[in-house]
Amino acid sequence: VDQNVIAQLGTCSFIDRGQNVVFQGFTGSGKSYLGCALAKRACQHRIRAHYIRMPDLEEAWAQALDKPMGTTKFLKKYAAFSVLVIDEWLLDHPDESMRSMLLELLERRYDCASTVFCTQYAKKDWHQRLGSGVHADAIMDRIVHNTVWVETGSHNMREHAALNQ
Repeated sequence: VDQNVIAQLGTCSFIDRGQNVVFQGFTGSGKSYLGCALAKRACQHRIRAHYIRMPDLEEAWAQALDKPMGTTKFLKKYAAFSVLVIDEWLLDHPDESMRSMLLELLERRYDCASTVFCTQYAKKDWHQRLGSGVHADAIMDRIVHNTVWVETGSHNMREHAALNQ
């Protein structure tokens, strides 16, 4: 991991620019840790931040679908955070409803809020995991052009910590 990039992200200036951040790497390489660290740093700067795992975001969306005005409230809530960390991004293939929600949410956040994606998947695999259609094109378009990409590597920190106990 490039320490200069991490130090720059730690200033939270990426938030002022409405940039996204992607932490991509293998299991245990520190993606979630770095995403949470950015959210914590944002909070220290009095910037509203929220962390959620993609499976939990999907569950919250499914619950919102069953409530009056639930989808409107859901989108308003998650669009309002200046920093939204989505961990385990694209762990599972989102269904059509989830793709529609992601497009709407990312559209609302585009250029005015920062989304941090923590994922095992390289950018080249995202389109296919998003269903390869028009929604995938539009979601990718709202992410890839204004994003800081950080490769966290292949070193499993959990395995390393267990060996050193």
